Formats: sequence, structure tokens, C-alpha cells
Amino acid sequence: MKVRDIAAVLEEFAPLGTQEPWDNAGLCIGSPEAEVHAVLAGFDCTPALIREAVSRGADMVVTHHPLIFGGLKRIDPDDPVGAAVFLAVRHGIAVYAAHTNADKAAGGVNALMAQRLGLVDSEPLDESGLSFIGRLPETMDGKAFCDHVKACFSLRVLRSSAPVAAVRCVATSCGAGASFAEQAFRAGADAFVTGDVSYHRFFVPEGRMILDVGHRESEVAIVAKFVSVLQKKLPNFAVYTATPENNNPIYYY
Repeated sequence: MKVRDIAAVLEEFAPLGTQEPWDNAGLCIGSPEAEVHAVLAGFDCTPALIREAVSRGADMVVTHHPLIFGGLKRIDPDDPVGAAVFLAVRHGIAVYAAHTNADKAAGGVNALMAQRLGLVDSEPLDESGLSFIGRLPETMDGKAFCDHVKACFSLRVLRSSAPVAAVRCVATSCGAGASFAEQAFRAGADAFVTGDVSYHRFFVPEGRMILDVGHRESEVAIVAKFVSVLQKKLPNFAVYTATPENNNPIYYY
């Protein structure tokens, strides 16, 4: 199996051509012709993830967030990005990411958010595919909806604007998707679920609410999807899921 064979399976699911112009999805370290004996799938390409790949005999890692977004002027092993690059090159590990292309994919990150919330008749909010809108099977009051969101995303804490009387239409946007809030409300959403919501975004129109589940928490389900996609197409190939603590830089106390 070669790197390009793994990439082809992932790109059938999440075509590289659909990524946002500012993104850097795809292969960022390694040769497409390099041999791959096992793949480790994770959320972020951290030094810990590369070390785990080495320990498990994986010579390719697949993550959601790209390791390199912009140009690197220096590879510093004391910097987290530099350390991951240094380790990957040193150990001959290919590094691949499916980011905004995976956000937009059928069955991708945004679709998974809607699915986790149990939304019915969900569809993209607009042609970007970076936000979805759908309906709950039954109307909930705002506090019940908060409890529902916490359960769906396995949250210890949830940031939300004031709960409203009734929630039926719900919009979602993975990661830092708060910029879609106004559009979602105009489309009729009673509640908008996303991550990385800044303070002033919580001032929402009357009868609407915005909920911040966390950036990672909104997207991390894509790791299991990567594993599923690869195992379905390559049933006799070794695909591992990274240890969860390797992929969350945020701790809650």
C-alpha cells in the first residue's frame, strides 16, 4: 500500500478540490509513492501523535487539522509544530489532513454534528456546506435543549446564551463557525450550535439562542469517520485510532 492509495480513499470521501482557499488539506509531509504498512488517525498532528504512530508501527498519520497552515521559516524542535515536523521526517512518517473538505463532505463533520443532535431533514444552510440546518423530532424548551446538547457531545460544560421558550429548528457549524449565526437565524433557526463563540456573539435576537460546545468537541467525531472510511475500502489494512488524550490541548477544571 502506498501513501497515494490511502489519500485516494480519503479524497473519494472528501475531495481536495472542495477545501477552502485558505486551507492546506492533503499531504504535507512525505512522498505519495512511499510504502505504508499502517495508518494512525487522530484529530491534531501533535508530537504525541507522531510518537504514538512510531510506537504502533504506523508510517502514516491522518488528521483533521493540517499540521502546516502557512510557510515555515524554521523547524524548531522546541515548538509544537516544528517538533511534529521534525519527528515525522526523522521517522519517515507521512502526514495527511482532511480539513474543510471533510467539513463539507457528505457524512462529514457538519453532517455528523446534525446527526449527533438527532436532527431530521438536515441540509446545508448554503452552498458553502460549512453549516447545516434541520429540525428536532420534537420541540424542546431551551434548558432541555442545553441538556440534550451536553449529552450529545459528551460535555462537562456548555456555554450558551439565555435559554429560549422553544427550540425546534436548529443550525450547526463545526469548529469556529460563529460567523454563520446571523444567517442561521434568518433561515429560521431557533438555536445555533457551534464552537469558539466570542463574548459579543452571545448577544442574539430575542427568541434565539447560540451554544458553544467547543471547537474540538464539535469536530472530533470525524476521526472515527476517517477510520470507518479507510476500513470499509481497505478491510485487510491496519488502521488505528489515536489515544484521545493526544488530541485535546484544552483541560477543564
